[in-house]
Amino acid sequence: MAKQPERALLKELQSLIARYATDQTLPQLLPNILLMSSTTPTQPKALVTEPVFVMVAQGAKRSVLVDQTFDYHAGQYLIISVDLPIHGCVVRASETEPYLAVGMTLKPESIAKLLLETGTPPVPRSERPGIAVSNASDELVDPVVRLLRLLERPKDIPVLLPSIEREILWRLMSGDQGCLLRQLGLADSRMSQIGRSIKWLRSHYCEPVKIEDLAEIAGMSLTSFHRHFRAITAMSPLQYQKQIRLQEARTRLLTGKEDMATIGYKVGYESPSQFSREYKRQFGLPPGEDSGRLRSAHEVGETVMQSAARVRQG
Repeated sequence: MAKQPERALLKELQSLIARYATDQTLPQLLPNILLMSSTTPTQPKALVTEPVFVMVAQGAKRSVLVDQTFDYHAGQYLIISVDLPIHGCVVRASETEPYLAVGMTLKPESIAKLLLETGTPPVPRSERPGIAVSNASDELVDPVVRLLRLLERPKDIPVLLPSIEREILWRLMSGDQGCLLRQLGLADSRMSQIGRSIKWLRSHYCEPVKIEDLAEIAGMSLTSFHRHFRAITAMSPLQYQKQIRLQEARTRLLTGKEDMATIGYKVGYESPSQFSREYKRQFGLPPGEDSGRLRSAHEVGETVMQSAARVRQG
């Protein structure tokens, strides 16, 4: 495992994140990059992640996939190589030392291109989960810092950004979790095969599903599909679909524009009682109480940019 990065590199990364987290032009200048900050620990939030790399510069965060917990702190990074429904929360943050992190979306096509250009050998087919945490080496932190420095000279971005993103991918591919990256870029890897069925589930979560159809989308036998889907996502296809349905329902409830029965029906539940029962089992409260609690706690509409603004004003 890589050693913890040099303190000077982390300090510069902290400074860059704090400086630019509220920059409204960031999505246009660096469309694959997300800066995150918070001055307080946060409540667990359910979300469905796409393939992503997240490096923590200060503080600590926790991601939970079913019954597996992944804690990562300053100088460490998280990789998620397939769409996963997780619960995430900041566990270490304060006014004086806020949580600061940078994320980069992982594009299979970019990884595939790098694999072809470098002649990187294929990896053995694996049944590892599609999520992992490792220490960040200096060789990885350095290009991440240089990427954020581009915000100081926006005219350099079109010329230098592609090569820096490529370097970050290469460092990840050469590091402890390189297996996950390479599987993401290989069309015939188990990760990519299961990823195809997951994409279908996310787009058709409200529809009845046949496991045989998902196995066909993945290009696997039924037995192999069951085994690899559970290994990568830590749940069965039907459990995965239920997670997606309930998270979509929670998002709809928070808008307050539809009644609970209508929302339950739209996400795939035919029985309001079943919807309410499974929602409470997932989130701890019935739908109506949960949405009211979140709104009263001002969690609706809270964005990363707003959190970062509090950092700069503190």
